[in-house]
Amino acid sequence: MDNKGFTFRKRLAGINCAFRGIRILLRSEHNAWLHCLAGTCAVAAGFLLKISVMEWVAVVIVCGCVLAAEALNTAIEKLADAVSPEYNEMIKTVKDLSAGGVLLMAVAAAIAGFLIFLPKLI
Repeated sequence: MDNKGFTFRKRLAGINCAFRGIRILLRSEHNAWLHCLAGTCAVAAGFLLKISVMEWVAVVIVCGCVLAAEALNTAIEKLADAVSPEYNEMIKTVKDLSAGGVLLMAVAAAIAGFLIFLPKLI
């Protein structure tokens, strides 16, 4: 990898790669679709229930974190499959840990959602 100095062209190329990764995630990962659906519901509820700026900050952060965790999980799974296409107990453990990280973030997001939206609905 050529890492000789800062250029805007290199930064733009990196951003293009990042957007390509997001497109791949959203086109190919069913769990990412579910996370996007949940995020869309949270945003719609936020508008309907007129949540505060700080509540919006929380919603945006947890939605972003869940999708980022899903992207990292997907990357780890794809890399693990490339390194070891056959069954490997250590690779299974790595994949389980990665999926567990997504689940932890999704649970934290759901708890944040309940804390924000439930009092407004009651």
